[in-house]
Amino acid sequence: MNETLLNLMIFVPLIGAVGCLLPKNNPALSKMIAMVTAVVVLLINIALAWAFYGEAGGHGYLPSGGDTVVRFITDKVWIESVNIHYLVGVDGLSMPLLLLTSILNVLIIAAGWNVEKHTKAFMALYLVLMFGMYGVFLALDFFLFYVFFEVSLLPMYFLIGIWGGPRKEYAAIKFFIYTLVGSICLLMVMLGFYFLVPDVATGAAAAGGKTSFNMIALASDGGVQQAFAHGGQYWTYAKWFFILLFISFAIKVPAVPFHTWLPDAHVEAPTPISMILAGVLLKMGGYALMRISYPIFPDAAKWAWFGVAMVGVVSIVYGAFCAMAQTDWKKLVAYSSVSHMGYVILGLAVLTEAGRNGAYFQMIGHGISSAMMFFLVGVVYERAHHRDLNRFGGLWNTLPSYTGLAAVGFFAGLGLPLLCGFPGEVLSLMGTFGAIGWIESAPDWVPFAGSGSSATVITLGIFAASGVILTAGYILWMFQRVYLGPARPEYTWSGRDMVNSREYFVMAVLALFAILLGVWPALVLDMISNTFNAIYAPFTSLTSTASAALGF
Repeated sequence: MNETLLNLMIFVPLIGAVGCLLPKNNPALSKMIAMVTAVVVLLINIALAWAFYGEAGGHGYLPSGGDTVVRFITDKVWIESVNIHYLVGVDGLSMPLLLLTSILNVLIIAAGWNVEKHTKAFMALYLVLMFGMYGVFLALDFFLFYVFFEVSLLPMYFLIGIWGGPRKEYAAIKFFIYTLVGSICLLMVMLGFYFLVPDVATGAAAAGGKTSFNMIALASDGGVQQAFAHGGQYWTYAKWFFILLFISFAIKVPAVPFHTWLPDAHVEAPTPISMILAGVLLKMGGYALMRISYPIFPDAAKWAWFGVAMVGVVSIVYGAFCAMAQTDWKKLVAYSSVSHMGYVILGLAVLTEAGRNGAYFQMIGHGISSAMMFFLVGVVYERAHHRDLNRFGGLWNTLPSYTGLAAVGFFAGLGLPLLCGFPGEVLSLMGTFGAIGWIESAPDWVPFAGSGSSATVITLGIFAASGVILTAGYILWMFQRVYLGPARPEYTWSGRDMVNSREYFVMAVLALFAILLGVWPALVLDMISNTFNAIYAPFTSLTSTASAALGF
């Protein structure tokens, strides 16, 4: 039963997309079909989460044994000649992101309720995007993951290119080209697996003498792990594969220097698409690093720790400085995403328990706060018809209830304690400083490690921590410019220009989750702990006690 529900969660959006195209001259019905589809998928997701965490001994799946529990498996041969399977399932790494996606889908369709241009096509394309997002988070076969990864690219290209702003074509093609380059890197690694793995696989990854693209099997097969480990037969390949995968997923995150598509895409995209882009699509990069890169290439991750950490720190600081320099309100929020997602990269790079917990929580927390910030900007843009920060002022006097919710959303992005932006950042920073222990005792082949390397780690941590101060600077500067001070006559809206109940609903739900996750971070951390302990077993000797010190 649960296996059926899991497959329905993937394919119901496709059925809904077809349904959205059927009504003739009735865009309202297409909107209703899209909303019903999103609600149905959310209910399915809640039922699966209840079953997943409620079953004391549900059936698990791990080819070589162990504690990683992947449940509700569907495994069907898809392309037999190359041993590609339709293999899907859910574990603690994917379930919180699935719940985030399902909640945001309902809110984003509500946010797009006033879309009047080609409404049927907009809703249908969005549901196809949903199909791709769920597939990415549920696929356990590397090739199937690649397919869903590509499927999510096409509808986003059209959603930006047709419904975007004045430079929508430029933004859409730039997004497409960047993401396509990342997909090529991913394809190169997949081809490498196809030719190398049969020579070294010893367990389920051997799959009868053929390459298995089963990502769980690849991460747990002793022969594969030994061949790609330091000193192994394919150690050089492992380093190159890790680099290629990192480039592919860093583009999606996006991390500096692969970030330049993001501000253009956000500025030109309509508000609902900016919400899903920041709320979910950026998380695909972080999720893929956790699912593929680090479990399959643990030694390469240790070898590359400093380079990856530098990318994270530069993203944090550079993104914050760029945000401070903006006068376009939406572009400020876009650069804030570059900065905030830098904590995800840094938390993963340092290979500590607190770091990876912080990285994962940052993805969930940023998914809530960024979607809310983009919606808050969109609410004002639809009334003011511009985003110039220098022309705003005194909105608190005109829209006090909206401003109160805006304070929750933007202060969550600031990282204020008791809001969803705080736990991820502080855990990532604690994990960074906590990495001193393993880095000082690391073997010689690990760069920037060994005796005296604590100064390197501390320097990285200090620069990353400075991002918190810079974030406070641009968020408070923006809030003062837009909301505080005397009301400007051109923004003393009334009547139909006031915020409506649909918009308040979207903001209130996001504000509720921003507070809930800030007050109760264990809600997410407990959901991922067992899975993280299993898939990051190669790093257990490196685990820092920073998370225990924080009580998480």
